[in-house]
Amino acid sequence: MKVRAKLITLVAAVAIAAGAALGYLARTSAPQASFIALSGGNFTTEDLRGKVVLVNFWATTCIPCVAEMPEMVDLWRRYSPRGYDTVAVAMRGDPANAVADFARRHALPFRVALDRDGDVAQAFGHVRVTPTSYLLDRRGRVVTRYVGRPNWQEFRTRVERALAESS
Repeated sequence: MKVRAKLITLVAAVAIAAGAALGYLARTSAPQASFIALSGGNFTTEDLRGKVVLVNFWATTCIPCVAEMPEMVDLWRRYSPRGYDTVAVAMRGDPANAVADFARRHALPFRVALDRDGDVAQAFGHVRVTPTSYLLDRRGRVVTRYVGRPNWQEFRTRVERALAESS
C-alpha cells in the first residue's frame, strides 16, 4: 500500500508541475524575433501585437505541414476580418525558391517568413520539430503551443476566446 500511495503522490506532483508549466507558458510574452518576409521586408513579434496570431513553423518537405495548410488557409479566411493573422515560418534549410513556389501554388493568403539562420526557431524555444505552432493573443502573449497537427476544433475554440478578449 505504501508503494501505491507514493506512486499516486508522484503522479499527482508531476500533473501539478505540468499544469503549472502550461499555465506559465500561457502567461509568457512571445519572444522577440525578427521575421524575414518572403514578399520582402522584415517585421517583428512586436509588430504582431493587436492581433491574435498563429506562428507556424513548417517545411515544404514536411508531410503533416503540407497537409495542415488548407486548414490554416481556411482559418485565416474565416477569422482575419476579426483581427486574426498567420505567419508561416519556413524552417532553416528550406530553400527560398521552394518556399516561394509552394506559397504561390497554394495561394497562401497570409505572411510567409524565411528563417534563414534559424534565429526565429531559436527564439521560440529551439523549435526543431515541424509543424510546431504558437497561438499568440492580442497582447503578444503565448496562449498555447502545439507540436504536430493541432486538434482544429480545439484550436478554433482558443482562437474564438482570444478574439473575444479585449486588448
